[in-house]
Amino acid sequence: MITEYFLVFLGAAIPWFEIAVVIPLGIVWGLSPFWVMVLAFVGNMVTVLALIIGFDRFKIWYTKRQEAKGKAVSKKSERAKKIWNRYGLPGLALLGPILIGTHIAAFIGMTLGATKKNTTVWLTISIAAWTLAFGLLTALGFDFFTDKI
Repeated sequence: MITEYFLVFLGAAIPWFEIAVVIPLGIVWGLSPFWVMVLAFVGNMVTVLALIIGFDRFKIWYTKRQEAKGKAVSKKSERAKKIWNRYGLPGLALLGPILIGTHIAAFIGMTLGATKKNTTVWLTISIAAWTLAFGLLTALGFDFFTDKI
């Protein structure tokens, strides 16, 4: 049983997998919605905070990696810039988990000039809100459908 919860934590920590996939899967597997949400939140926050704290080093590494691959600006980055220009950091942080991922939202926000403190605050609010939304909706929906069968 502990292994499944560890996988929830680990899955939420992986960029692009994150809470939107991990929470519904964990709840559908029959794990406790409360612990799935807690571990997914913590797992996602650990790597987002690591990215925010180590942003300067990460930015240098990421830029070199993209240049080595010969990649131009990605569609996700373009989408993030549009969100940034329209809604600022709060919009990017709140829409990030469903549109581009929390890690990319943190990276783009900081690249566009957001402070580490503001990025941390807004992404914590966003990840918490989306964790609750995904967790509660999945748990309620799963209960609704299993009761009907």
